[in-house]
Amino acid sequence: MVSRITAAYKRALHILCVKDGDDPLSEMIARKIIKIAQTVVRDPAEIAALAIRELELR
Repeated sequence: MVSRITAAYKRALHILCVKDGDDPLSEMIARKIIKIAQTVVRDPAEIAALAIRELELR
């Protein structure tokens, strides 16, 4: 599960061009990804896409 969350997090940061880990957006993304990863969704790409969609940033 940890590797899936890490992959989704890195993918979302890359898509959103977030480079600074101290950026408040990084924490928001991490929280969304953890929340989504606790559901039945298993694919890191799908987790990242859902997190971005929920944040309405894309």
